[in-house]
Amino acid sequence: MPEDSRELVLYVQSKKAVSTFYRPPTSAGPVAGAPLAPPTAGASYGDAATDASGSVVYFLSDDQARCVAHVEETASARGYRVRVVDTAKVGTIERLIAEHLRGVQNFPVLVSPKGPRVEGVEQFTDETLAALMPTELKSVRAMTYIKVRGGDLDRIRGLLESFPEVKELHFLTGDWDILVVLEFPASDSNKRRVLDFVTDRIRGIPEVLDTSTVVPEYSVTKFAL
Repeated sequence: MPEDSRELVLYVQSKKAVSTFYRPPTSAGPVAGAPLAPPTAGASYGDAATDASGSVVYFLSDDQARCVAHVEETASARGYRVRVVDTAKVGTIERLIAEHLRGVQNFPVLVSPKGPRVEGVEQFTDETLAALMPTELKSVRAMTYIKVRGGDLDRIRGLLESFPEVKELHFLTGDWDILVVLEFPASDSNKRRVLDFVTDRIRGIPEVLDTSTVVPEYSVTKFAL
């Protein structure tokens, strides 16, 4: 995947406030007995400017800060980079045209290199972020079709669900009765191990008549890891 397709831009919108707390001059040490200003939440997303009325501080709301942390954590796990832009500090023309935010009503906004975006705090879920950042699977997954003879379907289902390697069960109509999604750690898995599991464990179930397994060479997922 090209490097430029791995960078997303996360737009936040901070609020500007003027603090009237006493702040010691930066050129001198703290004055004995003088109160110290409390830490300003979200200050890392804005530069403070000082005027005669006090210190101008940019505050990022907790819900937006939570989205930033969520995006950065997801991006790190999936091999992406995130550039955070505070729209409160850029010009209107740059924000609406150059930065592709025309029509945006709710912040934060996460924009992928290919265009889709996530807008508003409520949309920042594991599922939406994973869909915006598809990534290679770090495990080996395989799909096994199973044909069974008549019997206790609940018992067969229970046996299949008891295997840690079985991640999904899909019951079908047609030539095959069940589709099983298997997952194995990539560190110690190969096609032979997958097929060994199918032949030894799944085909060891008395009601199983036949199986057919597909082991992908390469897999990409949009599901949350």
